[in-house]
Amino acid sequence: MYFDALSFLEDEHEAWAPFERLADLPDDLLERPSDATGPGHGWAARDLMAHLVGWQEKALQMAKELAVNDNSPTMVAVDADYDARGPDVVNAEMLATWRELPLDEVRRRFRTTAGELRGYLTVVPEARWVKQPAHLEAFLAETMDHYQEHLPDLQAFLSPTGP
Repeated sequence: MYFDALSFLEDEHEAWAPFERLADLPDDLLERPSDATGPGHGWAARDLMAHLVGWQEKALQMAKELAVNDNSPTMVAVDADYDARGPDVVNAEMLATWRELPLDEVRRRFRTTAGELRGYLTVVPEARWVKQPAHLEAFLAETMDHYQEHLPDLQAFLSPTGP
């Protein structure tokens, strides 16, 4: 549990730092599928990047809404969609969209979204997210908890022997 925004932001930045190395992998390694990673396996490193940033972008939209309102319609919609269609369908749809993007765009968004999210969270009143348990839980789910879940995937892609 967090009691102030700064603690959350510092911990999020620290948890994200190991993933930043993915952006520096050569194109062929970013595109190579692995049987050892991702839900259902067969992900490439670019898929992991897309999956993580796709959820960060949802959190960014939530932060933008909470910066000016007490609630986030995006948060409600994301939760309802996830509950109705399930994680496999939602994540597969997200990956399909990201696979259409050029690799340079994937890298650009990967390099900028986490910082943009942290920036927006600095202007969201703490009462609307840190001190609002459901909102804090949503930000944890889209960031630190999510990163933790995918650490084995990250390690596989960064392993000297490859995925």
